[in-house]
Amino acid sequence: MRTKFQSDLDEIAGLLVDMADAVRTAIRRATGALLHSDAEQAASVIADDDQIDGHYRQIEEKVYDVIALQAPVASDLRLVLTALHIAGDLERMGDLADHVAKTGLRRHPAPAVPAELTGVIRDMAKVADEMAGKISRVLSTPNVARATELERDDDAMDDLHRRLLSTVLDPSWAHGVEAAVDMALLGRFYERYADHAVNAAHHMVYLITGEPA
Repeated sequence: MRTKFQSDLDEIAGLLVDMADAVRTAIRRATGALLHSDAEQAASVIADDDQIDGHYRQIEEKVYDVIALQAPVASDLRLVLTALHIAGDLERMGDLADHVAKTGLRRHPAPAVPAELTGVIRDMAKVADEMAGKISRVLSTPNVARATELERDDDAMDDLHRRLLSTVLDPSWAHGVEAAVDMALLGRFYERYADHAVNAAHHMVYLITGEPA
């Protein structure tokens, strides 16, 4: 019975790593599509979100099976419930990458991001990519120190988000209200992506230490 339980846990862990890698790829490709007005790539990111959702459903079903059939307690129960919470955050990160891709499609074939914000968006995407990579590594090899690094990364993302908003709200903004709204939403997508990465890191800290992050 214990061998089956461990096999189920290994499967859940593998699916979480696959999910983390998928949402990292999604935000990279969504940003590329956004900045290069690549409608085909944007559509591919949107279509691939179904696979991320499928991973979430697999994890959800596996967790429920483990609870029903193995009746885990104490640290084992904490492990499977934490996995479900992390999967939820990763699923939302995939949705946010999907939103980034859709922002590019709305403006296609015109550039979605004004020139003065291209650098900020690239920097936000870089931070998001690094955070997703750290989540994948923490899931593969649990490490409290690496998990807590995401708090600092999130501070960097918040700073970039403020820069974006200050540009959009500046009286010199020359691109109209619709573009301002699109850029404000786009900044929010990256900022929330980072927030969900931090949530996942907090869950990992709790799993490793048994104490809330």
